[in-house]
Amino acid sequence: MKLKLTILLICFFSIICYAGIGIGYSDTGSLPVELTTFSADYNSGGISLNWTTATEVNNHGFAVERSTVKGEWLEVGFIAGAGNSNSPKVYSFTDNTPAASTTLSYRLKQIDLNGSFTYSKEITVDAAALPSEYSLEQNYPNPFNPTTTISYQLPMNSMVTLKVYNVLGKIVAELVNENQGAGNYEVTFDASQLSSGIYFYQIQAGEYIAAQKMILMK
Repeated sequence: MKLKLTILLICFFSIICYAGIGIGYSDTGSLPVELTTFSADYNSGGISLNWTTATEVNNHGFAVERSTVKGEWLEVGFIAGAGNSNSPKVYSFTDNTPAASTTLSYRLKQIDLNGSFTYSKEITVDAAALPSEYSLEQNYPNPFNPTTTISYQLPMNSMVTLKVYNVLGKIVAELVNENQGAGNYEVTFDASQLSSGIYFYQIQAGEYIAAQKMILMK
């Protein structure tokens, strides 16, 4: 499942900002950064933020901020800017540790080289699809021959290992060994090189440990 919200903007930070058909307000200053798109995209790695600028003047970079459940804004990352540019620039950032909430709000804090800053419009993404707890599902199909799918859920960014053991406790396969963001995951296990029998798969994600039994029938 993939949820996506995109706001198309013509936005000059601190000068003029409007979305769709609307009214903008301007002064006689220069246009430091012209933001043309800003989107939030939920995926298995967390919340992906993408934005594009048309022009930049003295742009140090962008602090990515997320609203907390208390309504406060928390900086979750920083992306360096292009400085000065008259051509489109594309930026992206993934929030691997989204807060437990049904909706998440984000904004960009554009910072000039002299330290002054302004904010973009806020965007909101529905994060209800993000897991609220760790979980390891029963593989499907089970019994299987020779492949099966193992699903698990992560509520936050975690170091994950997923291993398969035989009945003697020997590791016969390591399916995952990496840091992963919050989300829903599926892994295919191919047992074509193994003999029929009972096997166990175990996940460890941070302090969470769980195991399930599966049956290979050839």
